[in-house]
Amino acid sequence: MTSILTNVAAMSALQTLRSIGSSMETTQDRVSSGMRVGEASDNAAYWSIATTMRSDNMALSAVQDALGLGAAKVDTAYAGMEAAIDVVKEIKAKVTAATEQGVDKAKVQEEITQLQQQLVSIASGAAFNGQNWLVYDNTNTDPTNVADKTVVSGFIRSADGTVKVSTTTYTLQDLPDVSAGTNSNVLFSTVDTDDHTASAGGILGSVIDDLGVTAASADWDAATTIVNMTITDYTDADMADALSLVEAGLQQMTKAASQLGSISMRINLQEDFANKLTDAIDKGVGRLVDADMNEESTRLKALQTQQQLGIQSLSIANSSSEGILSLFR
Repeated sequence: MTSILTNVAAMSALQTLRSIGSSMETTQDRVSSGMRVGEASDNAAYWSIATTMRSDNMALSAVQDALGLGAAKVDTAYAGMEAAIDVVKEIKAKVTAATEQGVDKAKVQEEITQLQQQLVSIASGAAFNGQNWLVYDNTNTDPTNVADKTVVSGFIRSADGTVKVSTTTYTLQDLPDVSAGTNSNVLFSTVDTDDHTASAGGILGSVIDDLGVTAASADWDAATTIVNMTITDYTDADMADALSLVEAGLQQMTKAASQLGSISMRINLQEDFANKLTDAIDKGVGRLVDADMNEESTRLKALQTQQQLGIQSLSIANSSSEGILSLFR
């Protein structure tokens, strides 16, 4: 039946054209944004996962910044400890040279004194952002003066959705007690930059007994430390004890440097892992929500062709009723 009131062909063509227009709108949105899931209405599950993982990536970015800050603190302390080790090696060489008969100990002491003052300068200057890991005084009640120094080392999301930041702790020990199995890992407990010989505690400001060596000479001054040692009037026995003192201090400094070096290595590894993890999360999110531009561009071209054909079909359907006029001529 032919009707001038109801054009079924035109209605069908119009419906098809509307469907093509809707598909074109979706495809054009994907092409322009580069995403096939841009909002929750596109795919609620994928959008939720992607949003959560993006927030985790932001947290990981903050962790990377914290790792950089922690690395700077550790590297500063390590650089200071390494420089101090080099100075103590020089002192050891000077003490060894002074044991030779006929050597003017007073002249050697002048060099040692300069090296001792350099040790204080190193200890007081090895600070980053106000934190100095080479000087620690356990009698200081300032809330910021804590023995446990923490460095952010990771960000973890558990299976149940809870999140936490992991840290690495480096505990400062000012007073060595080798008999109790405790080694110091700081150079001084206190530093007096005005009077270099007043520096106390730590490896360089501790006496030979605390560093784990018993003095062989009865004349040895029990208060002698690496930083205030004066060899001018030392006997041969005193020189042997001085050498033992320096060697014991050097061994503890080496252990402390090893600790700092291992933490620095872990931070570097964690930084590499955080970078790889960030990239992996970005890739995972991309697989869920990114549009395949090759596919979308091909679909857009096909839809444009369909749209042109749909318009042509609608035009033909609308013109079909014009044939009825010929019956009334």
